[in-house]
Amino acid sequence: MQHHPSLDLTRVKAFIFDVDGVLTDGSLLALASGEQVRSFHIKDGFAIRHAIQKGYRVAIISARQEEGVRKRLLSLDVEDIYLGVSNKLEAFGQFLTKYSLQPADIAYMGDDIPDLAVMQQCGVAACPEDAAPDVMWVANYISGKPGGKGAVRELIEAVLKMQGTW
Repeated sequence: MQHHPSLDLTRVKAFIFDVDGVLTDGSLLALASGEQVRSFHIKDGFAIRHAIQKGYRVAIISARQEEGVRKRLLSLDVEDIYLGVSNKLEAFGQFLTKYSLQPADIAYMGDDIPDLAVMQQCGVAACPEDAAPDVMWVANYISGKPGGKGAVRELIEAVLKMQGTW
């Protein structure tokens, strides 16, 4: 974990994650059917479900629209799934409004240029260790793990442990 030492994780009430490069390692297997299959890390899945059970809100905002991704997220009890999103800031605003949250209440993890707008608004701007350089520049929490390899778990665990809810 390489977050800024003065970073306060105690205000976080909700998590938002990008999919490709955050919940996955960014690899896609393109099948003859046209489906593009991704690999998810089981420990990330456990942490997402655990956070939801502890009362945290978890949302997913992704530019890509893939039914397999939606099914995986639903299996983790994630209710707020924004797929095929062209404007991530708009989905971010909808999520905040739905739950009466402030931008500072949110920990957002992204890995590339489309994530920057939301990362510049939220309380904890997180990224995996292999995020794009522009994203790492904006992040105030850089995971010690790459996308799809436990970066999500690390962030959730750090927040919940700091808040005594892990």
